[in-house]
Amino acid sequence: MKELAERFGIAFLGETWILQIFTVVLVVVALNLFVGFLLRRAERIAGTTSNVWDDALIRAARRPLGAMLWIIGLAYAADEARLDAGLEVFRFTAPMRDVGVVLCLSWFLLRLIRNVSLNVIHMQEALGETVDHTTVDAISKLLRITVLVIAGLVIMQHLGFSITGLLTFGGIGGIAVGFAAKDILANFFGGLTIYLDRPFAVGEWIRSPDKEIEGTVEYIGWRHTRVRAFNKNPIYVPNALFTTIVVENPSRMTNRRIKETIGIRYADVAKMAPIVADVKAMLREHPEIDTDKTLIVNFNTFGPSSLDFFIYTFTKTTEWVRYHEIKQDVLLKVAGIIARHGAEIAFPTRTLHIETEAAEK
Repeated sequence: MKELAERFGIAFLGETWILQIFTVVLVVVALNLFVGFLLRRAERIAGTTSNVWDDALIRAARRPLGAMLWIIGLAYAADEARLDAGLEVFRFTAPMRDVGVVLCLSWFLLRLIRNVSLNVIHMQEALGETVDHTTVDAISKLLRITVLVIAGLVIMQHLGFSITGLLTFGGIGGIAVGFAAKDILANFFGGLTIYLDRPFAVGEWIRSPDKEIEGTVEYIGWRHTRVRAFNKNPIYVPNALFTTIVVENPSRMTNRRIKETIGIRYADVAKMAPIVADVKAMLREHPEIDTDKTLIVNFNTFGPSSLDFFIYTFTKTTEWVRYHEIKQDVLLKVAGIIARHGAEIAFPTRTLHIETEAAEK
């Protein structure tokens, strides 16, 4: 073995070094098995609690911790080989070990952020609470970006790069980059505004009177927001646009409005007052009408061919289909009240009066 090593120009490592490597591998394997056993038992115990952190922490640590043990163990073995055998090829072991540890910690934090976000959503859904996916997603993305940026800076520091010089260069170059990528930055800050102000969230119905945008929000990213129109076509809206247009959010309405004008014949003018009174009484007794809101029923206009009264009230529900069912029921009851009073709903008519002059005698 010594002759074979010398033939390839490698110093004989000796049985002691081989034994050390073998021992390190056995210790790492044993530690991985033991740590995996402990984590599995801890995960079963954490699964019985309602805390969103414990099981998320354990699941996030499983793979990164195993990888970190291997990195530290192999780095130790490489250091022993370099010291015992004088192999300079292992002189980069220390910085590579540090980079590996930083990557494992970053991997752990990214998994932890994702697991906590999912746990928060699942816990709120299990409790029947409203889940604010927009806020959870925004916080998760900001935390992940922070972890990646810090990890990148730490890795560059370990590799011998000057962070001060890099930040100085970034400040100077950031101006040029800002001009070149102003649209991207505008969309990024537009997305940040959406996340902070929360004018709408995923799953809500929005529309803009300034632009032809109307539909259900499906996704809010850092560059664009995807809105699914009612004809099922996707609309991709740059986030910067939301900082300059008016956005309505009908999903957050408290009530839906019924606003109708109904006309009866001029021949039924004497029946107008009791009809209006009965319609108002019907609305006040209707179980789906919110009587705490404005409720108006009044004779309003002498129309071209009808006497018009209007109905202005609000339903308790905001659900679209249910609203139209209630509105239909209200209008049919109004028609029944008019018929009960012996009146008729007017339709456009024209009466021609012909005047004749009496012949002179």
